[in-house]
Amino acid sequence: MLTFTNKFIFCVFFNVVGKYQIQHLEITRDIASRLNYVFPNTLVLPETQVDERVMIVPGLDGKKMSKSYNNVIDIFVSDKNLRKQIMQIKTDSVPLEESKDAESCNVFKIFKLISSDLQANKIKKKYSAGNYGYGDAKQELFMLICDKYKEERRKFAYFMDNKDILDAELKKGAEKARSIARTVLDRVRNNIGY
Repeated sequence: MLTFTNKFIFCVFFNVVGKYQIQHLEITRDIASRLNYVFPNTLVLPETQVDERVMIVPGLDGKKMSKSYNNVIDIFVSDKNLRKQIMQIKTDSVPLEESKDAESCNVFKIFKLISSDLQANKIKKKYSAGNYGYGDAKQELFMLICDKYKEERRKFAYFMDNKDILDAELKKGAEKARSIARTVLDRVRNNIGY
């Protein structure tokens, strides 16, 4: 129900989801369809788009990345802890000098999700050429994450050091969300005669 509420209260009409979220969106659409059948034009049905590249994002252990599995890469930790997390990504035991299959490597799977096609192709060639170890790939992933999310990491650190500013921003966001929710709830109540 929380997924349903979030989609409709905040007017999320288009959703890019992974493999494991599809069922939640289908249930959400079913609930909205039933409500619209009894009370026409009450809710707009959300559309779903599945991005094939991110159907399943591998975690540190190669399983689906999830906070529940404690296998996520937390981009907001210190550089030292971020590197430590990345170095824990599970790989096979192909020797350094041998050619490797990039597409079956968890490090590469994560790398190509956040890199440009050009960057991913360069790394893929290094895997194929041999004399490129998983430690090298992990270091490149670490540098990519640090570079790509530099501004987000800076902002996160700023807000963590300035909790009063963070609280003020959260309060503004809550007020905006409450205003949007009130409009949608008023429309639903009006349509169902509540």
